[in-house]
Formats: sequence, structure tokens, C-alpha cells
Amino acid sequence: MEKTPQSRRSFLTSLTLLLASGGLLVRYLMPRSAGNRRVLASAAAADVPLGGALLFRSERIILLRKDTGFYALSLICTHLGCTVTVTENGLACPCHGSLFDRQGKVLKGPADRALIQLPVEEHGERIDVLG
Repeated sequence: MEKTPQSRRSFLTSLTLLLASGGLLVRYLMPRSAGNRRVLASAAAADVPLGGALLFRSERIILLRKDTGFYALSLICTHLGCTVTVTENGLACPCHGSLFDRQGKVLKGPADRALIQLPVEEHGERIDVLG
């Protein structure tokens, strides 16, 4: 069986596609480093009392403080993307009635996933919420 020679153009096209797909695969498999994250919100630590919270309405983020430190939650409901509101007992979605506790865990559906917890960095008296 005679093998037909491959043209230079065909070879270069195949090589380009192979290298591009390999690059995409590496990017997909490598986790995002914290260095690529940007600051979504900042606050002074004194602005968030122990057991309290600070709301960033335009960013749809809540920064909370418990005895072990700070944590932040996205206020975007995991059901259909509505903005959840802060209630006396936790967080509630006004669109379809999902309820979440102060850690973002689902108490009542239709949402079936917890609110997204965002990374927090402490820089002395400044707290940054990253995304």
C-alpha cells in the first residue's frame, strides 16, 4: 500500500490545531491561582462586628464575621440568579422563596445549591473580598 505524502500546508494546519488544543487542555486542567483574582469589595474590619454583617448591594455580596474570622457570600440565588435579601434568620430569595442560613446553606428550595462562598483576605485592618 502506497503512502501519499502530506503537504506542508496540511502538516502545519494539523500541528497548529494540536498545539492549540493542548494549550486549552492545560489551561482547563490548571486551577485559577489567587493572583488572578480581583478585589470585589473592601471594608475595615471594625465595620463588621462579631456576629454581624456588612452588605455590598451593588456588588451583591455580604461580608460576615464570626468568632473564627470573616467570610463572604454571593447574594445571587443559585436557583435563577435573583438577588437574595437579608432577613432576621438568614437570607431569602424574593423571586421563588428559597431560604438560606447565614452560612449560605439551603434551608428551603427551589434552590438546591448553597450560595457561593467568596474568598476573603485579611490585610491588617482591611478585609478584601475576592472574585
